[in-house]
Amino acid sequence: MDRNPSPPSSEAEEEGDAVGSTVYSKHWLFSILTRLIEVISPEKTEPAVSPEGAQTELDEEMENDICKVWDMSMDEDVALFLQEFNAPDIFMGVFAKSKCPRLTEICVGILGNMACFQDICMSISKDENLGQVLLQRLCDSDSPTLLETSRLLLTCLSQPEVANVWVERIRENPSVYDCVCFIMSSSTNVELLVKVGEVVDKLFDLDEELMLNWIKNGTCRSVGPSVDDSPEELPDFKIVPCILEAAKQVQSDNPEGLDVYMHILQLLTTVDEGIQAIVQAPDGGKETWSLLYDLVCHELCQPDDPPIIVQEQKTVLASILSVLSAMFASQTEQEYTKMRKNMPLIGSLIRILQYMEGCGKRSVDNSKESEQQETGKTDLNEEDFHLKILKDICCELLSNMLQELTKENTLEGLHQGHLNEQTCSSAFQNLLPLYFTSVESFLEVLREADQILADNLEKRFPSLKVP
Repeated sequence: MDRNPSPPSSEAEEEGDAVGSTVYSKHWLFSILTRLIEVISPEKTEPAVSPEGAQTELDEEMENDICKVWDMSMDEDVALFLQEFNAPDIFMGVFAKSKCPRLTEICVGILGNMACFQDICMSISKDENLGQVLLQRLCDSDSPTLLETSRLLLTCLSQPEVANVWVERIRENPSVYDCVCFIMSSSTNVELLVKVGEVVDKLFDLDEELMLNWIKNGTCRSVGPSVDDSPEELPDFKIVPCILEAAKQVQSDNPEGLDVYMHILQLLTTVDEGIQAIVQAPDGGKETWSLLYDLVCHELCQPDDPPIIVQEQKTVLASILSVLSAMFASQTEQEYTKMRKNMPLIGSLIRILQYMEGCGKRSVDNSKESEQQETGKTDLNEEDFHLKILKDICCELLSNMLQELTKENTLEGLHQGHLNEQTCSSAFQNLLPLYFTSVESFLEVLREADQILADNLEKRFPSLKVP
């Protein structure tokens, strides 16, 4: 059976029965809402309600009809009709009394569609009881319900008029932290992990105080997911390991999801407490470094990729390199940052810069064509802006790593092919003149390892020549 069957047209020909400008029947919609009320009425014994607390299946006919409402609720006229007839209050009754996960999922999904419209979103958001009930759904054990709840929260957080209401509500609800961490650390549902990641990313972007609270959290235990609604203690979650676990789950299946989780890590590094949370983990940050190192050296922007790949991967690369740069700057004594292990990373950084040079040439070649269309010109400027951010981050990390190279490291890099005249020239071209000191320092070491190569580079870059 399809998840959401096609919505019905109005069968009634009576004048005034249509919902707004649609062909949907008010009478039919009202009948479904009435049936929902009957389902949750104490005096009724319906399949969706179980006094014993056991999960039950939804009647097939009822499921078909309520799924039609789910589809119809994407229409603003239908959403307003549902709002007018207090559908959110009916759904609250469903959340409180129904033991049918499918019914709960559908009702949250309908609310999610309704929240796409500003006025309805404001009404839903300002209802304190409904807000608390919806946050409780994050502790549900049903993945589809969790997915729809996350979608609803993201919709509300994306509305500037009500975002602060939800941020404050979540800040005052400690269980949200635990439930989100539980999902990130234990779920294998990639679609759910991506949506939860988007919620966390949005929250951290909106409110630094909430991000700081979550960074420092993990010292207290809260009520978490439970099938039978009985309290269940959760592990003592720390935010960074949970983010890493989710990133590993989405890594191969969902590039957009990986982008989201890398951006969350990047947001953590915008505050000192976040950097410390990464590098002062029990493993000293080794797991984070290993994951990001592997992504840069073995997954993204590889030698057999066309240079244009850097356009597609620019945002995730910028996030990853930003975190690596913050870690390298704060953990130069850690074993995993030692240069003998990181020559492949230097090679990857130079390759990224080379690919960006190729993209820059392509941009110049296409500039005339872009100017013919204003929209295309705007898109190109935006692409240039993001590539510049990536270049700045890449250059900063590369310059810091070059300064740490010894003669032995450099010889190893030359032997492995990560360093040669072409790669060093590309590095110097991008680093000079801003990182002159780093380049000069590296050139001194290079003279000890390969005098001929150093001399050739001095000829290419006269500003580096020793007087």
